[in-house]
Amino acid sequence: MNRNLYDLIGLAAAVCFILALKGLSHPKTARRGNLIGAFGATVATLLVFFFTGGAHALPLHHLPLILAAIAIGLLIGVPAARKVQMTAMPQLVALFNGVGGGAAALVAIVEYLRLGVDATSAEVIATVFTVIVGSVSFSGSCITFAKLQELMTTRPVVFPGGRFVIALNVAGVFAAAGWVINSGGNTSLAVLGGLSLLFGVLFVLPVGGADVPIVISLLNAFTGLTVAASGYVLQTTLLIVAGTLVGASGTILTRLMADAMGRSLFKTLFGAFTAKPQAASESAEVRPVKSGSPEDVAILLNYARRVVIVPGFGLAVAQAQHTVREMADVLAAKGIEVAYGIHPVAGRMPGHMNVLLAEANVPYEQLAEMEEVNPTFSQTDVALVIGANDVVNPAAKNTPGCPIYGMPILEVADAANVIFLKRSMRPGFAGIENELLYDPKTTLLFGDAKETLTKVVSALKNL
Repeated sequence: MNRNLYDLIGLAAAVCFILALKGLSHPKTARRGNLIGAFGATVATLLVFFFTGGAHALPLHHLPLILAAIAIGLLIGVPAARKVQMTAMPQLVALFNGVGGGAAALVAIVEYLRLGVDATSAEVIATVFTVIVGSVSFSGSCITFAKLQELMTTRPVVFPGGRFVIALNVAGVFAAAGWVINSGGNTSLAVLGGLSLLFGVLFVLPVGGADVPIVISLLNAFTGLTVAASGYVLQTTLLIVAGTLVGASGTILTRLMADAMGRSLFKTLFGAFTAKPQAASESAEVRPVKSGSPEDVAILLNYARRVVIVPGFGLAVAQAQHTVREMADVLAAKGIEVAYGIHPVAGRMPGHMNVLLAEANVPYEQLAEMEEVNPTFSQTDVALVIGANDVVNPAAKNTPGCPIYGMPILEVADAANVIFLKRSMRPGFAGIENELLYDPKTTLLFGDAKETLTKVVSALKNL
């Protein structure tokens, strides 16, 4: 295959990536966009095997090793993607993102070592950038995975002198980068990689649980930049285009998520270094709450004119999306208006609730974003909160200094009645007590969401 045909097919693959991002911008076209992107990635991968001309062509004697690596990746990746639960999808995204950044850094290192003294200054600088950002993305993504999987505390990990430690680490990264650019060599590159991995850990540790999805998005942007830089080292336009698209879209998504949390990106990433530890409240053990039975909830729903369902991570844990859809259908058959209030950061990643409800074929027309649904809560008879806590917590407006202060929330407190489905009085992912639980118009329905909703549906059908 000559260079012109290679570039033309590569351009077609790049167009597929652009169309994929366009499709992923809306739930109705997300599936098609994902398939288009997968097709483009497949074409781009196969294309490499047929390009044999040029300084950066594939060495055919490495073909067996490459095919073996692809086979191992398929054996690991396909079962992991197919069997992963919806509740663990953010963790999988974090791991895949980290692997992408680490792989790009390793590829750039291998190419740098292959070029040796023939590497140009621009290629060395691109390699240094790729190693730094790719290593940060890899180690940082591993920490986000551990936080989301609750293998470690989800609270900000702040230690005395943390600001000075990270400043010293950053200085070391810059010094090692200068060492590689001026002198080269394997030792300096290894030192640079090690310090960058450490920076990735220190970068993510101070981030609180509620902000981890924002960091995942930012690290995804880092991975895109790493891929683009490695494409420059390899002189592969397709990698540059794909990496730039990922970097740009990841950056935009990060900004949107930070805005949805009602804070600056700088505060999200570095505010925990100066934050004071919040004392755990024990008031939940002694303060009374109003609890009800599935039959009580069914009666309240049956006489409502408008019901807004607010899904959260607890819905995903219980896998109750199909039961929620059945309940909504029963209510609609009774002439009750039903809508779903979707917070942009509900769950553990952007679009988590949209994907979850799409599994149950919930009509897109019933999904209402926060800005659309908030003005309607004052005309809502019942707000049914299923496993969501932080995104409806009034502390975001009333408690300065708390981790979610300033975050726009779903104003369920404006509804005539609020029903909370919870397993226990345990706080949400941000670890903050929700005063709405103690409001006189709030009824708590304890238990597994799927089991309790099944009872509610059964009671509704009998009314």
